[in-house]
Amino acid sequence: MKNYRQIVRLAAEHTGSDPAKLMLKAPAEERDIMRQVVQQLEGMSEAATKWPSLAANPLIAYPPRLNREQSSSERAARFKADVIGDASSLADLTGGMGIDSMAFAQRVGKVDYVEHDEELAALAAYNAEALTLSNLHCHCGDSLKWLEHNEDHFDWIYLDPARRDTQGHKVVAFEDCTPNILQHRELLLSRTDHLMIKASPMVSIPAACNQLGAVEQVLVVAVEHECKEVLFVVGKETEDIAIRCVDLWKGGTWDDRFVMRKESEAVVQYSESIKKYLYEPNAALMKGGGYRYVAQRYGIAKLAPNTHLYTSDSLIEDFPGRTFIVEEEVPLNRKAVSQAFPEGKAHVVTRNYPQAAADLQKQVGLKEGGDHFLIATQTGTRKTGLRCSLVGGRMVK
Repeated sequence: MKNYRQIVRLAAEHTGSDPAKLMLKAPAEERDIMRQVVQQLEGMSEAATKWPSLAANPLIAYPPRLNREQSSSERAARFKADVIGDASSLADLTGGMGIDSMAFAQRVGKVDYVEHDEELAALAAYNAEALTLSNLHCHCGDSLKWLEHNEDHFDWIYLDPARRDTQGHKVVAFEDCTPNILQHRELLLSRTDHLMIKASPMVSIPAACNQLGAVEQVLVVAVEHECKEVLFVVGKETEDIAIRCVDLWKGGTWDDRFVMRKESEAVVQYSESIKKYLYEPNAALMKGGGYRYVAQRYGIAKLAPNTHLYTSDSLIEDFPGRTFIVEEEVPLNRKAVSQAFPEGKAHVVTRNYPQAAADLQKQVGLKEGGDHFLIATQTGTRKTGLRCSLVGGRMVK
């Protein structure tokens, strides 16, 4: 078992060193420990932005890169802890690096962390001690067997199933993940009031709700405007599944929700023309699927049923996403684009357009960059290009 105190101490002595040079200079007999020191230095560097509260604690140890990549960010973990709130007990059955468990332990009375990997479980136990989280109890072993032999009933059970197959390829479907949530659904629900499942950002929300059954709420979590997590809260049957879309970024939080069943009933107007302003919903809302909801909520017209862009003559100040001012329509050929973008560069975006942005950018001869956007889209049955700029040059929520 690794001596995490020694690794942390040695890494502190080499802070600021080039990891590659450290490995090259290390004698053969010291390469194994130096490899662990380099892993620690890489983790410390990543923590500054992904887990700032851990970065502030000099005693924290970090796992290998893959485990760090698969771990929640601190913002996402704290959001989940806030959703769960001040519960009495929680079991995290896919402990991993322990970021979620550590966040839960800040709110929940007693947290049981279970992880089958011996090294990760030892690291989590070490970090729990370094953070003085005496209510976080770490266990190593098969989490479902642990649950079967544990007589406790938990307020919450949390699972983030491994989304890679035996060849290391990414998977999305619950039945392809480890553990298979669908196979063990009855056991899990017999031991908790609420089951929170983290799924791939690529998951189909309607299909997942049908598979899981008794979904109370779906949480779509974006961090810095990029969709990172889709969470399903399973407990009691309901016809009105709430879709809660959240965007967490450095400047604040955007948080809204709609009812899945009522999305199809939302009143939508379709625009016959492109008006002064164009709106693109943020990543969380786009993943949540509230395309009709957002049109009704903000009183704006949709470009087409399958074009998730919206337009209006007057500015919607608080629209949750990017707001553009439309400067002109541009035929999507090289000559017209060259005239519309004399600087020869723009950010190319395609929405409901039969060509990827990178391919279109190459076709029309634009370089990436500048202050303007070329948005290729479709209104009705008409394909069009739009020269746009961000309102105020910024992203609004």
